[in-house]
Amino acid sequence: MAKIGKDLEVTAIGLGCMGLSQSYPPFPEKEESIRFLRRAVEMGQTFFDTSEAYAAGSNEELVGEALAPVRDKVKIATKFGWDFKDCRIVGLDSRPETIKKAVDASLKRLGTDHIDLYYQHRLH
Repeated sequence: MAKIGKDLEVTAIGLGCMGLSQSYPPFPEKEESIRFLRRAVEMGQTFFDTSEAYAAGSNEELVGEALAPVRDKVKIATKFGWDFKDCRIVGLDSRPETIKKAVDASLKRLGTDHIDLYYQHRLH
């Protein structure tokens, strides 16, 4: 196990979830991805990373659905910092009002009441 900051304890290596729905096709079917993520938890993985930017937010939805039954056993990291227009990234935006909208949207997509690690995806 490893610590991030003072209190966030996670597996030393996190599982990056981007490739389940973006950047590295072919992508697995949704049910296969859910089985994969749940099996990772069974094998001891506790730290999962996603982003609002991955597959226009659908990666967060996938991660949230897969981990819902074990939410109390895992830590979820997601990222903010993008300017979206019509579900497409058009630039960077980390203004406070944009972060507020982004966190609210990520919480909804993840289907959770908290995000364990929330951080900026890209710097201006």
